[in-house]
Amino acid sequence: MRKQKGFSLIELLIVVAIILIIAAIAIPNLLRARIAANESSAASGIRTINTAEVSFFSNYPGTGYSPALVNLGDGGAACPLPTAALACLIDNVLATNGGGNGKSGYDYTQIGTLTTYHAEANPHTAGTSGVRSFCSVEDAVVRFVPSGGVNPCTVANTPLQ
Repeated sequence: MRKQKGFSLIELLIVVAIILIIAAIAIPNLLRARIAANESSAASGIRTINTAEVSFFSNYPGTGYSPALVNLGDGGAACPLPTAALACLIDNVLATNGGGNGKSGYDYTQIGTLTTYHAEANPHTAGTSGVRSFCSVEDAVVRFVPSGGVNPCTVANTPLQ
């Protein structure tokens, strides 16, 4: 009798089961790593907005802080002469909140007046694209709160360290 070469069905099923077990262990770690990367990007975006707001306030003292996030950007084109309407201080993706789709899983908002500003980064999908919301006011301290609701940025919120 000739011996057949190859794998039996049982051996193949065992290999597939082992691969599925390894995938079940690895996928949650991959998702957590993606959330951590998105949160790091959001904190960095808030820091960038803080720096841009200080520059805007220094360059346009009559205007105060920028009225909207889009005023800190370049309008999507080369900015030969910065103005209070397009200050050319941050990249256009951040300035337009990714065209309304967010950036790295976070949605950015910013409101400014003559003496104050308020910037926020909230997860596009809480729990999936991020777990924490980040915010800052004119003291330029980046703070975070658990996401999933209104994100009041007050001095009582936890500073990011």
